[in-house]
Amino acid sequence: MAPAIAKPLLSDLVAQSGQVPSSHIRPVGDRPDLDNVDHESGAGIPVIDLKQLDGPDRRKVVEAIGSACETDGFFMVKNHGIPEEVVEGMLRVAREFFHMPESERLKCYSDDPKKAIRLSTSFNVRTEKVSNWRDFLRLHCYPLESFIDQWPSNPPSFRQVVGTYSREARALALRLLEAISESLGLERGHMVSAMGRQAQHMAVNYYPPCPQPELTYGLPGHKDPNAITLLLQDGVSGLQVQRNGRWVAVNPVPDALVINIGDQIQALSNDRYKSVLHRVIVNNESERISVPTFYCPSPDAVIAPAGALVDGALHPLAYRPFTYQAYYDEFWNMGLQSASCLDRFRPNDQAV
Repeated sequence: MAPAIAKPLLSDLVAQSGQVPSSHIRPVGDRPDLDNVDHESGAGIPVIDLKQLDGPDRRKVVEAIGSACETDGFFMVKNHGIPEEVVEGMLRVAREFFHMPESERLKCYSDDPKKAIRLSTSFNVRTEKVSNWRDFLRLHCYPLESFIDQWPSNPPSFRQVVGTYSREARALALRLLEAISESLGLERGHMVSAMGRQAQHMAVNYYPPCPQPELTYGLPGHKDPNAITLLLQDGVSGLQVQRNGRWVAVNPVPDALVINIGDQIQALSNDRYKSVLHRVIVNNESERISVPTFYCPSPDAVIAPAGALVDGALHPLAYRPFTYQAYYDEFWNMGLQSASCLDRFRPNDQAV
């Protein structure tokens, strides 16, 4: 009898074995303590109504965004402007994609992290020692016309539906970056301009049900390398944020998106705003789908704070100037770690 062929994707491997593979089991000291998580709604992250962001109460909304960036690094937005049918369509085609036959999905498979369009598993299977409990489809989205023809052609509506969502997500990202600029006392267009030609990509994440969720992570604690992340999630909980040394569950709120600050905004704000540790845990009952949109500087953009945010006494320069490409290379080499990649760019650290 021929030996079973190893499945490259987690979802197919689990469907075949029904067990947690040894490759996905964390060492005992590095497992999620699922009983020590704050699920109380009062401990959750701020929810900001964007309805007045372009209205007479813009100043109040901008101040709320600035406060959330400074104290939490995470917040939710409602009345964000992305039509409900666009959001529902994005989740629908994501689910349809991951429910297609294995042979169809694997047409997109690659373990090369440099590929702009690829289906893969975990985070970086070439370098990590323990795998994470997720499959994902990575799509570069801006400029859209440069990438959309490389996207999957199945499901048949995939390119049209995801293209519409990615355009809407970019428009929202730009509005939020303008508000963040204003909240720091800068010109409205400062953050967008500081990011050069800009880039946008998304990960369509699929977390299968896990027989023993206490043994593994969907994604371990990490900080995002980009500027700002817009997270669309279905109704299944999984995201957790670290606050005051404890993990806090970010339970889905209907019609709201989760926003978090990435390392580039931390650097551009000269450490005023914080990129925060977050993780994904899994469950033994339901699959979970999430779609983070990552808005980024272009690779050649030089990341340095505005002069108005730097003074020698209270706010000295937190990081020496660096290109986003130099930062991103460091991030991928480190992998998902709780240590911040930004620390490698402190002025007294000459390692690049």
